[in-house]
Amino acid sequence: MEQYIGIILLAVACEAIDSGLGMGYGTILSPLLIALGFEPLIVVPSILISQAAGGMMGAFNHHKKENADFSFGSDDMKTVMAITSLGIVATVIGSFAAINISKTALNTYIGTMATIIGVTLLTGFQLKYSTLKMVCIGAVSAFNKGFSGGGYGPIVTGGQVVLGKEHRNSIGCTTAAEVPICLAGFGIYLATNNITSYYLLISLTVGAIIGGILGPIMTERINKKVLKLIVGTMITLLGLLVLCQIIGIIPNKFSI
Repeated sequence: MEQYIGIILLAVACEAIDSGLGMGYGTILSPLLIALGFEPLIVVPSILISQAAGGMMGAFNHHKKENADFSFGSDDMKTVMAITSLGIVATVIGSFAAINISKTALNTYIGTMATIIGVTLLTGFQLKYSTLKMVCIGAVSAFNKGFSGGGYGPIVTGGQVVLGKEHRNSIGCTTAAEVPICLAGFGIYLATNNITSYYLLISLTVGAIIGGILGPIMTERINKKVLKLIVGTMITLLGLLVLCQIIGIIPNKFSI
């Protein structure tokens, strides 16, 4: 019982970071849970469904805190729709493509893209926003998620900022967009695998829901310039982390 209380607290912290900065839930939890002795076949679906639950709570509170506006017809809702329009299909394709494409090649691409986006954010460079560009970013990121389990949050959050969206809105939109993407991934997993234990899944979900309340408070209170620096630096470091794994400097147990 004490073990699962600790896992709930870990999920609270990780979801608070994820919904507060737009990335980090799987990055921290996946390798940590495996290191604690949990089977990957239990860890993956537990993270997916708990992240979906935390994302729902996070999106609700981002809207409540006015970090983003998810009312019908709003610009942020249109962005979420653009991100997820092809995202679910891309997640499915990525999941089935995993057996045919080199993970080393894809992870090199993800690490390079995340690093470039992070550096771009830190330099302040921006491109003109368009729905087509946002759809492409969402599809690419969702394919990454379905294929490797990572590469979603940094690219979606960073991509929005590069296209001119405010950091707070971008984080809120990423939090909301993760919900259908994670549910799609969880559904695919259920269709192809059996979950042998629900203790981890329930513990992570409880913690993620609580974290989804705390994260938007973080987003609301952090200074805009500081938030820009944190998001840009975090995306850059995550990209470099993946590239270091490819080279062999760091054990290949992490995913973004």
